[in-house]
Amino acid sequence: MFLSKRMTPNPIIVSPTTTVIDAAELMRTNNIRRLPVVENGKLVGIVTDRDLRQVSASPATSLSIYELNYLLAKMMVKDVMQKKVITIQEEATIEEAALLMYNNKIGGLVVVNDQNKVSGIITETDIFKLFVDVMGLPQGKTRITLDVVDGIGVIYEISAVFKELNINIGSFVTLPLGDGQAELVIRADVSDTDLLARALKDKGFIVKHIVQIG
Repeated sequence: MFLSKRMTPNPIIVSPTTTVIDAAELMRTNNIRRLPVVENGKLVGIVTDRDLRQVSASPATSLSIYELNYLLAKMMVKDVMQKKVITIQEEATIEEAALLMYNNKIGGLVVVNDQNKVSGIITETDIFKLFVDVMGLPQGKTRITLDVVDGIGVIYEISAVFKELNINIGSFVTLPLGDGQAELVIRADVSDTDLLARALKDKGFIVKHIVQIG
């Protein structure tokens, strides 16, 4: 799965001289949480809703509301932006993006081309939506969970049972559990769950959990 198919292309950007107030308004009206900062066509930073909150009004400030608003009106994005931006190339995969976000504990990545120009943004929401689509959740189907030995040929053997029963598999996800074990989550169009469970048991696979959705 490639990043270019799931990212938000041509995201809203700001310049370093955009005021903090204008940046905050852009985020509010477009319901976004981060803005790439671009100068002369090149990425130079990023500003997030968290960055803007940190310079907003605080009950502890000794400034009057008028003084504070005056300072915010003068403050620019370059004064609060993060200059070290974690980016990813547009030809990368979704898996690479998810791992990069996970390892760095961030909610989004700026996607750039080979000239360091912004071509998109990928966020945790995009990753979550992809997970939902991959698992086939919008289509409902039956969810079957099995605990198996993580070995060669296991997936083939289980798939063969579904084929024998003329059951179409919508998605098939493997989660390693450690110690040579794995959890399989299968979504499929199943009309007779008891028949499927018996057929799997006959092949040595015990169904841990099964539920029909939708």
